[in-house]
Amino acid sequence: MQVECAQISLLGDRGDNQDRVGIFTSGPTTLLLVLDGMGGHADGSLAALTGLQTIRDAFAEQQTPMLDPLGFIHLALGRAHEAVVNVGMGRSLESRPRATVALCLLQDGLAYWAHVGDSRVYHLRDHQVVERTRDHSHMEVLLSQGRITEAEIPRHPMRNFVECCLGGDMGIPEMSISGFKRVYSGDMLLLCTDGIWSGLKDFEIADFARNHAVLQTALEKLGERAISASAPYSDNSTAAVLRCL
Repeated sequence: MQVECAQISLLGDRGDNQDRVGIFTSGPTTLLLVLDGMGGHADGSLAALTGLQTIRDAFAEQQTPMLDPLGFIHLALGRAHEAVVNVGMGRSLESRPRATVALCLLQDGLAYWAHVGDSRVYHLRDHQVVERTRDHSHMEVLLSQGRITEAEIPRHPMRNFVECCLGGDMGIPEMSISGFKRVYSGDMLLLCTDGIWSGLKDFEIADFARNHAVLQTALEKLGERAISASAPYSDNSTAAVLRCL
């Protein structure tokens, strides 16, 4: 299966960009990554960069196509967590660098994805959301319990509270790892940090490429729309997208 990819990482209304994004290819296998350095902790950008480099290096060590993609994802995330923890050693627990992450691996017409924290993966088809990841956040817990609605999230005082991430203490964080997902021609896999999705509805994200023939242009417009929707307090807005051809 041939693929087309694009990526963005926009500053938004922040003083620096603590997000990182990468797209890597080895033979028939493509890996997409987005990481969001947590702004409430020191050196969020260092945490995101460390996580990205660790997963990228783990990917480079693999023969492709991989025999065990899910095993690779679990191992790579564990290595990334350990690497980010080590960056923060010697600091107090609350000041250690941290990051959220979403990744997706595609080979042989199958997609595998995972996330830690509130960076997301969207599987899109015919301008609809087939599936998306559920954040490791206090908001998702409240939603699952029926204690709040989607409409209440933007104004909730704990809307930015993430329940797990890369870095911090040595304990392995919760990882949500998918099984394999069959993808078809025209399907898209979109990974993004909360700077993209927090100001937009899922249907707006699903429809982002409708009026743009060039995928990079479509993604740039999505990022600009996300920043505008959250202005003047928009976050770094980062995404990677893959379209199956």
